[in-house]
Parts: sequence; structure tokens; C-alpha cells
Amino acid sequence: MTVLVIAEHDNTHLKPATLNTITAASQLGGDVFVLVAGFNAAAVAAAAAQVAGVSKVFHIDADTLAHGVAENVSAQVLALAGGYSHILFASTASGKNIAPRVAAKLNVGQISDLTKVISPDTFERPIYAGNAIATVQSTDAIKVITVRTTAFDAAAQTAQGPAAIETIAAAAVPGSTIYVGSEIATNDRPELTAAKIIVSGGRALGSQEKFNQVMIPLADKLGAAVGASRAAVDAGYAPNDWQVGQTGKIVAPQLYIAAGISGAIQHLAGMKDSKVIVAINKDPEAPIFSVADYGLEADLFVAVPELVAAL
Repeated sequence: MTVLVIAEHDNTHLKPATLNTITAASQLGGDVFVLVAGFNAAAVAAAAAQVAGVSKVFHIDADTLAHGVAENVSAQVLALAGGYSHILFASTASGKNIAPRVAAKLNVGQISDLTKVISPDTFERPIYAGNAIATVQSTDAIKVITVRTTAFDAAAQTAQGPAAIETIAAAAVPGSTIYVGSEIATNDRPELTAAKIIVSGGRALGSQEKFNQVMIPLADKLGAAVGASRAAVDAGYAPNDWQVGQTGKIVAPQLYIAAGISGAIQHLAGMKDSKVIVAINKDPEAPIFSVADYGLEADLFVAVPELVAAL
């Protein structure tokens, strides 16, 4: 049995989510191979070869893969798919874009948001916004899986020699999709899904101006990433890529501070695996207190500035 992990990267750096996916792959048993499909991404292949548990790295280099277009990357995965029992993707925007295309072409069912490996054909995954855990078994010859990265520790860099890197030719890509351009938000803060500390604000902040006045100083003091509830994002207080929750980003930092967030089930699904949860809310009945390790019943416009001053 051999497992293929599809690396997520920006042609320069291996994304942390790939390390968690490699850990999940290692629990399946057998060899773990990693596919790095990109353009001038030799540094990524070299980094993947240093990860503990990786037996071999395949490196495909082509200008058609420079921007990670799902149709083009899935063509590379399909060209290799026949030799593997499992194909794993991180359950990120990129992984959830490519994996269904691969599963459909292979005519197999996709197993989404894997959180636990029971055996090579039996897994656990959350349903109903994480309120129930389903045990699923697949009899497909090739199992296409997306991995909820917060459920697995990141694989470490190995002290032993690197895995072998094999460069292979790119498969033909469909000409139906052409990369035109992208607008990428730049941020000098930690990436939300990889941050050790996250401070999140909710609809109670009232406006984008107040959100920035209250939450940003706290994030600056802690060196934290900034998140937001869906209600805050929908109201325009924060950008879409800050949204935490079932329809946003799934996070599990060491510390999660939620200010003015009531704790709707969709938000809890995205952050309840955080190691320490701190909730600040003036409503004593707010559902967020049911999952918080520390709860402060207070006006966030008073408590958060006081916390910043104390820090």
C-alpha cells in the first residue's frame, strides 16, 4: 500500500497544511509519497523531502502549473493515480478545489474532512457542523481524501537523510481553463490557519472602524492573527479571508480569544479544537461560554482596551 500526498505550496514554500496531511498519511501505513506540482518549485520539493515519514517526492515542473489552477494540477494527479491506494489533500480551499475533480474522474467517492484514521479503509469525519462524528468505510480501490489539518499534528523535519526526489514530465493539461490574474491580499500577520494565537471579533463591534480600533491593538500586542465571525464579515467589518467557522477557515491555535462573538454553531465548528479558548461577551447566556476555558462577562469595549494596557 502506497499513499500519495498532494503538496500545497506557493512555488517557494511548502504550506504548513501539507505537514499535517503527511501525518495523516503516515497513520494509514505503507510508504508515503509526495507530489509537488508547480513551476520553479525545486525548493518546495527539497523541503518536502526533509519531512519525516516521506519515502519519495515527485517533482513536476511546468509553467502551466505556476498558479495552481485546479484543472491543471488535477491532470497531474490523475496521471499518477493508478499506482496508489490513497490520495490525500489538505482540506483547504486549494485541496477542496482539486480533490473532487480527481475523485470524479476516478469514479470514486470522496472522503471529506478526515479527522481520524481507524484503519486503511475506515475513517472518522465530522458532520452537522461537528456535532456528530461519522465513521465511514470505503471499498473503493483508490481512496480520495481531504484531511482536516487541525486534527493532526504537523510532521517534523527529519534528522536523517532526505527522501529521494524524482523529476517527472508534466502530463497534458486541458486547454479550457486559462489563468488570467489574481488579487492576493498581503498580510504581515501570521497566516490564520497556521497561527499559534488568534484574536477574533464579532458583530458586537458594530463597525469596521471599531473592529480595527479594538481588535488590531490586541493582535499587535500578542503577535496574533486576526479572525472574525461570519456575521462580522457579512456586515463588512472584516475581510472574507479573516472568517473563522464552518463556511470560513477551520483553526486550532494554542490560544483563541473571541470578543463579541456569541458562539453560533457554525462559528464553534471552526475553532472549538483550539487548545485554550477565551471568550469576552456581556451576554451571560452566550453559547461561546460553553466551549470557553476562560469566560469574561464584560463589555468588550472596556475589557479589550484594559487587556491591551495590561499587556
